[in-house]
Amino acid sequence: MRRTAAVFSLMILMLVTAFSGCGVRYSFSGGSIPENMKTVNVQFFENIAPMVYPTLSQNFTEGLKERIRSQSRLSQVNGDADAMFEGVITGYDISPAAVEANSDRAALNRLTITIKVKYTNRLDQTGESNFEQSFTQFREFSGQVQAQEETLNTEIIRLLTEDVYNRAFANW
Repeated sequence: MRRTAAVFSLMILMLVTAFSGCGVRYSFSGGSIPENMKTVNVQFFENIAPMVYPTLSQNFTEGLKERIRSQSRLSQVNGDADAMFEGVITGYDISPAAVEANSDRAALNRLTITIKVKYTNRLDQTGESNFEQSFTQFREFSGQVQAQEETLNTEIIRLLTEDVYNRAFANW
């Protein structure tokens, strides 16, 4: 019994040590942010998609800010910052995902949102952590989109902000 407790204590100590060194702060929320990074600036994501949902730009921008606020220790600023996010919404599409048998109607539809993000880590002299990348997420639904569009957008924004956050701060 004592041996099991000792092994368990040793494992915990090793985990704590592994997550506390090397100048990078790790967290169990999925991020590793350099110790010297203190500020972040999230620019407004303009919607340039051919099909426009009126509040998508504001909702995505605020969603990304909230994700960073809730999962990091970074302070959000409006000027120059250690980390910068900018980009555009490039796609907002509704397409059939499955067709009803013996009919031309869609039994299932898919709402897809695509964003293009440029991330700049101004503290990284090599530029290795910087990226410019598109992210796409979708949700399938049945029935009319108008009745579900706000909920679908909220779900997709949650997935997109998670993807962007993980790419910037967890190198996923």
